[in-house]
Amino acid sequence: MYGAQYMSISFQPTRLVGAIAIAMGFSSTTVFADDSTDATKLDPIVVTASKSEEKVSQVPARITVISKKEIEKNPISNLSDVLQQDASIYIKQNGGLGQVADLSLRSGRSGSTLLLKNGARLNTQNSFGPVSPEFMDLTDVDQIEILKGPASVQYGSDAISGVINLISKTPTKSGVNLTGIYGENNTYKSILNADYVDASGFYTQVGGQRLESDGTRILSSQNKNDKAGFDQKGYHAKFGYQKNAVDTSISISENQGTNVYWDSTIDSNTGIRDFKNQLINWLGSYQLNSDIKVNARYSNIKNISESTDTDWQTFQPATSHYNTETNEGDLNAIWKFTAHQNILAGVTYSKSEYDSSSSPEAVRNINTTGYYLQHQYQNNGFNTQAGVRLEDNDWFGTHTVGQIAARYQLLPLTSIYANIGTAFKAPTLENLYGSYGNTFYSNPNLKPEESTSYEIGVDQKLNYGLSAYISAYSTDVKNLISSGKIDGKTTYINVNKATIQGGEIGLKWALDNLFANAEYAYSKAQNKATKSDTSYRPRQTYTLTLGYDDGVYGVNTALISRSKANTSAANVKVSGYATIDLNAFWNVNSNVKLFTNIQNIGDIQNIVVNDFGSEYVNGGRLASVGVTLSY
Repeated sequence: MYGAQYMSISFQPTRLVGAIAIAMGFSSTTVFADDSTDATKLDPIVVTASKSEEKVSQVPARITVISKKEIEKNPISNLSDVLQQDASIYIKQNGGLGQVADLSLRSGRSGSTLLLKNGARLNTQNSFGPVSPEFMDLTDVDQIEILKGPASVQYGSDAISGVINLISKTPTKSGVNLTGIYGENNTYKSILNADYVDASGFYTQVGGQRLESDGTRILSSQNKNDKAGFDQKGYHAKFGYQKNAVDTSISISENQGTNVYWDSTIDSNTGIRDFKNQLINWLGSYQLNSDIKVNARYSNIKNISESTDTDWQTFQPATSHYNTETNEGDLNAIWKFTAHQNILAGVTYSKSEYDSSSSPEAVRNINTTGYYLQHQYQNNGFNTQAGVRLEDNDWFGTHTVGQIAARYQLLPLTSIYANIGTAFKAPTLENLYGSYGNTFYSNPNLKPEESTSYEIGVDQKLNYGLSAYISAYSTDVKNLISSGKIDGKTTYINVNKATIQGGEIGLKWALDNLFANAEYAYSKAQNKATKSDTSYRPRQTYTLTLGYDDGVYGVNTALISRSKANTSAANVKVSGYATIDLNAFWNVNSNVKLFTNIQNIGDIQNIVVNDFGSEYVNGGRLASVGVTLSY
């Protein structure tokens, strides 16, 4: 399934990266149908929307692609840093570098966005969310695809708001590169990658990275010297063969480390969290004939977390752990039965296990099997996609979702699309079985969250290198999982309904070596019964990126501005804010690249979380310089 598809846009490996100057500027680039200049860059091949290769301009949904070039602008950045350059994504982070983050796409709840890596599910069985994005290094990631809107037909649970798919690198030539970076707060990062490509079709890739930082303060009440450190290290390796009808690879990637966090019991940055995430992924595809292709994937995903802080009742050191492991397999076949139509049919099997200190009696597990069928038609600027999925879960039984979407090239420079889809999010094993002494109880009777979404959009190419787009969407969600009371006991319950309504407007301009991108996103997520906004979901976000890039020298600046938002505390809001990042680079020659980044150049340390009187602030400025040597 995900063999050749995961060869993304062909960017020349940045043979460079050195050290000097200032900045960050990861502009997540929304791709416009029928854009100008280099077609490979502006209309890349993606696989997330339909599990098969297609151009972005053909996808009947809003999809954003973050390229390898954008990711490499600031190699210090983790997944949290990169994603929030997209106006439709908000990351609520309890502090600065390495602190726990909550990912929201189009104001969806945590865990309503499915996080994948090469098609493998990274969402865990812990509470609501995916593996913490602040712990995800991007050293081996070549492209990030952000599909906005429901995708449960293709992927099952959790894809209510959309899917974020991290696509790893497939080497195209042999070479070695080494990157070294130094930044404020004694932040260091080193990266080593080596690729080997053989003319016979075999290739090998190995690499590793290490990051250390003193970090920054966590709460607004703390002195700026009360820092919380963070360190991580990881490696990746990939071995594959790609020739004629066969495309197969096996890869392993791992990242582990320690972050220091605020121990609320003793009001000190002395909490310790050790984490480890690992993915073993086998991908294979075989072209049976000119019309039929078979794809397969097997994935083993492990997430391990152990925390040590002070027990609030005994005031003694206490440890807790949340360990998950998932084994997942997917097999599908795509049949192009006419010149303009194809059918994709497949099955996914997944078994997840959860070992938690909140559920000490036994290792919990859950099995699910999904059967999906999808039809596509593509001809004369008319592209349709329709599908259905039957999910058979050994806990809640069967559940069916469907989707239908279409894009039409109305005029040579105008494309419109519309889609409707249903999706669901199953309760996690933590929801079903996690309990905390006599204060919080599990609820094995929870129902899945269910959603219905509608969306329309227009892509328009204008004169003088200018393109524009607009999207509008509406999502209704029922059976929301939240905390509540049953028979006087606090537990997880299905409560009320929610609506999410919003839209995005974007402008993109490129002329010669100059470029500019602007995006405005509006989203209102409300509880239907109380009419109150969902906590930590700003209604408005604006992003602007301006830059120059001639291939040898480049500089860009990026603005992110967000409106105020509700908090989990009654009648308390966090204020809006704006930050500016700066990035600059110089390709000295084919072997040396120097670069510099300044994240949050104004050192704005605004309050990002206000939970019951504890005011968490972001990390403020992080200036860094670096160099990449390539051979």
